[in-house]
Amino acid sequence: MVKNSFISIILKEQEENKENRGSVEFQVVSFTNKIRRLTSHLELHKKDYLSQRGLRKILGKRQRLLAYLSKKNRVRYKELIGQLDIRERKTPIHARMNREKPMTVPSTRKDLMIVNMGPHHPSMHGVLRLIVTLDGEDVIDCEPILGYLHRGMEKIAENRTIIQYLPYVTRWDYLATMFTEAITVNAPEQLGNIQVPKRASYIRVIMLELSRIASHLLWLGPFMADIGAQTPFFYIFRERELIYDLFEAATGMRMMHNFFRIGGVAADLPHGWIDKCLDFCDYFLTGIAEYQKLITRNPIFLERVEGVGIIGGEEAINWGLSGPMLRASEIEWDLRKVDHYECYDEFDWEVQWQKEGD
Repeated sequence: MVKNSFISIILKEQEENKENRGSVEFQVVSFTNKIRRLTSHLELHKKDYLSQRGLRKILGKRQRLLAYLSKKNRVRYKELIGQLDIRERKTPIHARMNREKPMTVPSTRKDLMIVNMGPHHPSMHGVLRLIVTLDGEDVIDCEPILGYLHRGMEKIAENRTIIQYLPYVTRWDYLATMFTEAITVNAPEQLGNIQVPKRASYIRVIMLELSRIASHLLWLGPFMADIGAQTPFFYIFRERELIYDLFEAATGMRMMHNFFRIGGVAADLPHGWIDKCLDFCDYFLTGIAEYQKLITRNPIFLERVEGVGIIGGEEAINWGLSGPMLRASEIEWDLRKVDHYECYDEFDWEVQWQKEGD
């Protein structure tokens, strides 16, 4: 009899709890019990950051419920905080949120800042790391760390023939794949005094110069985007895709071509390819005129790059610069003229160079 009455009391309390489960008072009591359990837990486990975050969330929820109850029923609010031994805040939560706080002004740091750029950086592409020392916005020092693109190509070449090895070398520099193929086949040709047919040598030169243009375009487009000019990027990639169309028609691949061979090339040019290449050259001249209008006379572009980072001829040599960087620093040096590779000596052309170093 006693047992049955005890069970009936428990069932009655459970029914009341079910009915009151959605009330503000029930939720405040439930949150208070959770807060007490978490507080006692954190006394033993002070570095349990997950429980600390949960405690902050529950405290915020309970405070919002109490603020709501204090507006609706002040008497019940007073009774509840007295029963639960909750200290009443002097100001409501909305008043504290709206209260103006004095602005904290960070102190100016006078020491230098060291910033790591790369190798996993949008401008590094996983091939280079720079440790830059900054004084505000001025670069005081820059330490390049190389070797991130090294893949053991020399070791791979030890047990490969030249034909087997050529597909590897195109991965050395995915922007100048024709050049990596050229230096790979030029070395055994010079060692073995192998004569390359004129037509094959002319085809090589055409491919090299198209690859040079595509590589320069991929420099110019992202460079303009980096300094805030997005439009030239799309114009430049339009012409670059046309060059890749020519590569695909001649070699079967848009990037990793595997086209050069010792003593010549893998295959002759397909029918109509020369006409398509000449059409591209005529079209590209008009594209260069568009670039000049968009870029070279743009006041924003000139303000950001003109007179910044001037490199003299002696500095360029000491730093080991090459290509356009060297020729822009008053050094009239072009490997096509100096090394006499392929058949560049048979063409009438001048080295493009500047004296300003800008």
